[in-house]
Amino acid sequence: MLKIKNLNKSYGNRKVLQNLNLEINPGEVYGLLGANGAGKTTTINIICNLLKADQGEITINNLPVSEATKKLIGIAPQENLLYKTLSCQENLKFFADIYGLDQSTRQKQITDTLTAVNLLDRAKSPVETLSGGMQRRVNIAVALVHQPKLVILDEPTTGLDIEARYEIWELIRQLQNQGMTILLTTHLLDEAERLCNKIGILKNGQILAEGSLEELQKLIPAQEIVVLKTPQPEEAIALAQEYGFTHRYYGNDLAFWLPEVWDLKDIIAKFPGISIDAISRQPVRLEHIYLEVTNHN
Repeated sequence: MLKIKNLNKSYGNRKVLQNLNLEINPGEVYGLLGANGAGKTTTINIICNLLKADQGEITINNLPVSEATKKLIGIAPQENLLYKTLSCQENLKFFADIYGLDQSTRQKQITDTLTAVNLLDRAKSPVETLSGGMQRRVNIAVALVHQPKLVILDEPTTGLDIEARYEIWELIRQLQNQGMTILLTTHLLDEAERLCNKIGILKNGQILAEGSLEELQKLIPAQEIVVLKTPQPEEAIALAQEYGFTHRYYGNDLAFWLPEVWDLKDIIAKFPGISIDAISRQPVRLEHIYLEVTNHN
């Protein structure tokens, strides 16, 4: 559906994208992860033909990016692009007109799209009267009203409470079940874990690692991660090194990568003479992978 090959973009001497390669298959939810400044927004702008690359190729549905491919894309930006005094259906009508939908198609698409985002009963409600989660769903509806092949969701749940976040997650799952191809950018790593078939980790304009969550977990040679709170961290690290355990600090938390899943008493026995205030066990998660790839690649 979307293929990016050797994409480069610079602003003066600053390289924003460096030989970026990325491919999203039809029906996939692809999570593009990266800190601010990693190149996500520049990549999206080039996909949408709002910005020209210095080098490289992008095709959408086998067509080179151009004015003609804009109708193949729907984008829901992080900031809601809605007219808050207009109703939901008035907002969708405005954007449907921009995409050139004729009257009969337009009305059907407005109804179908509001149904898809579970807001048909609020069709005539001004957007400003809706909750934050509902407004975000209208924002996604705008991206869907012209039946695009590829939907770009840029930080779709930022600033939402947990209930509204769950609603958006369920909507994304429903869109995928309907065959929609989705490019998702997010800072919420649990969101990517739950929703994405494939994940790309972007830093300095390059994909450093890519794959399913199961494939990315293989980048950390551990069956379990144990976090230890102790007033003797250096002594604990020295003991761990004797066993061949890798240690990492996640924030202020001292963690060890364990090659096997052991009983708690067996883990504690590995640190004789060490005062342990607390111990917790975690599976290898995307946050560990992300930090490893971006900080120790």
